[in-house]
Amino acid sequence: MNNERGRLIGIAYRMLGSYSDAEDAASEALVRWYRLTDVEREAIDVPAAWLTRVVSRICLDLLGSARARREDYIGQWLPEPVRGLDSETPAAADPADRVAQQESVTLALLVVLESLGPAQRVAFVLHDAFAVPFDEIATVLDRSPAACRQLASAARTHVRSRRRSVADPIEHDRVVRAFASASASGDIASLISVLAPDVTLVSDGGGHVSAARNAILGSDRVARFVRGITAKSIDLDWSIEPVNGLSGIVMRRDGAVFGVIGFDVIGFDTADCMVASVWIVLNPDKLRHWVATHDRHSPRLRRQRVEGRAVRSASSLENQVETR
Repeated sequence: MNNERGRLIGIAYRMLGSYSDAEDAASEALVRWYRLTDVEREAIDVPAAWLTRVVSRICLDLLGSARARREDYIGQWLPEPVRGLDSETPAAADPADRVAQQESVTLALLVVLESLGPAQRVAFVLHDAFAVPFDEIATVLDRSPAACRQLASAARTHVRSRRRSVADPIEHDRVVRAFASASASGDIASLISVLAPDVTLVSDGGGHVSAARNAILGSDRVARFVRGITAKSIDLDWSIEPVNGLSGIVMRRDGAVFGVIGFDVIGFDTADCMVASVWIVLNPDKLRHWVATHDRHSPRLRRQRVEGRAVRSASSLENQVETR
């Protein structure tokens, strides 16, 4: 069941946006499996489908309660960033399904999924990311297959309306590196040049770490906010590493992960690619996965100096960035 656990975590994470909650949901689904008698387990034709149904129902319940909990959350709430989730999630056999799985784990999409209702999100993740048939989704949501199809379609329309032209992984990486270099040098003009005019920056400290309570809008304000962070935090090392399958920035203090920065980069070609959203996760509760996986997943880093600040770059990052 080791492969099943990874797959269940992958499903639950996309539904919940929290890796720790996804682990709990997957564990609970497996506990329920092992609580069955031998006769009950033998009567189940497809154990994987049974586990998918159970973990999805657990997530559906959690999504309902999560909305109430987030009303009391201090500051902005962001999905929990991950490094190596899809190394634990078995890849889909169909190439198109693999692309959908990889796209569905990006921070940009997870942020959009937060604006969906619980049933819409479950239907969208199961069908569009994991190719689960609507008749099986119907058993999760207690609705007809036709109703589930409508839920997924409405979710898909909403996602498309919120997602602008997404840069390919290579351009995404180039823009993130330009952002890191400009941030490190303190050059406001260079930083503004890689930001969309209507860029949004959201930081999540969860009440544990100082963070902006409201979103910061506009390239000038975002650039000056980032410049303020770098000026006040000269003891932080920035490294460019995969964050949810795409290039991001990991901030460390004395080797310990302090924060993770994810990006939404839009544009069709090199000339017009720019950062549309910046997400800074500082809440230590959402960085536990990074601490736990640091020794196992950290790439070898080569040190680069950018006008006095240490910026680290994964030497093999180009090979690590997952295509979507």
